[in-house]
Amino acid sequence: MQVEIDPHSGFCGGVIRAIGTAEKFLDAGAGRLYSLGAIVHNEEELARLASRGLVTIEKEDLRTMPHPAPGQTLLIRAHGEPPQVYGRIREMGFEVIDCTCPVVLGLQKKIREAYARMTVASGQVVLFGKIGHPEVLGLVGQVPEGGVVVVETPVQLQERIADGSIRIGRDIELFSQTTMSPEGYARVREILREAMRDGASLEVHDTICQQVASRHRELSDFARTHDAVVFVSGRESSNGKVLCALCRRANPRTFHIGAVSQLERGWFRPDDRVGVCGATSTPKWLLEEVAAAIKNLH
Repeated sequence: MQVEIDPHSGFCGGVIRAIGTAEKFLDAGAGRLYSLGAIVHNEEELARLASRGLVTIEKEDLRTMPHPAPGQTLLIRAHGEPPQVYGRIREMGFEVIDCTCPVVLGLQKKIREAYARMTVASGQVVLFGKIGHPEVLGLVGQVPEGGVVVVETPVQLQERIADGSIRIGRDIELFSQTTMSPEGYARVREILREAMRDGASLEVHDTICQQVASRHRELSDFARTHDAVVFVSGRESSNGKVLCALCRRANPRTFHIGAVSQLERGWFRPDDRVGVCGATSTPKWLLEEVAAAIKNLH
């Protein structure tokens, strides 16, 4: 049995930057480091970082925890946060390390600018994204509540058009969360464009991260050229769910795991060429562990 790791899988640039920054801080022994939310949606990597001293807290903790001692530091992960969260963090006295991905920061700025334009034009800002995802919460939090309409699927878009939540008779600016499926965004764009009424304009912004978009193309090819595929990602990884589904469409013998312990011998044949790949939140070291474990199954 041959086992090959997808050379394009592994952390995206934003996650590499955030984790590298956290490791550098922890190595320096400069005090306790908190992360606001999981720094990466991968349980194995979170456990590794926790063992080195990274403490993960949630937004709810900001309302209940006592003010930290001077010198305690909080890291903003690559997903970003809305302005009001920064205000609360500073009120509590934290030193802040902002690791918001530059691509996400750019999208936050575009959302604010589009909202200002659409307010003048009595139009709307629509975002294709996963409802409740940390990046989406940070994006919609850039403007007043209700200033961005979020749709998660083409079907949901059609429902929002039908119930009047999306006003197709007014100008609309359309954006996508940076890690959404390019194919899904294309379908949303097509539905909205066809639905727009005469006199109303639709401006579509290309805001899917190019690293993510290229990975979609590469991963389909990778899955098709192997007999079986093991896709590795955390349970909470939105990008992982999208990319695993992409692999499964290209190769029905795609198996999704989060850790080596979840591998099953019965998935593989002795003459299989097995591909191992993962999400933008999957560490290379875990892909390597999975590949080594598959080789040892037979």
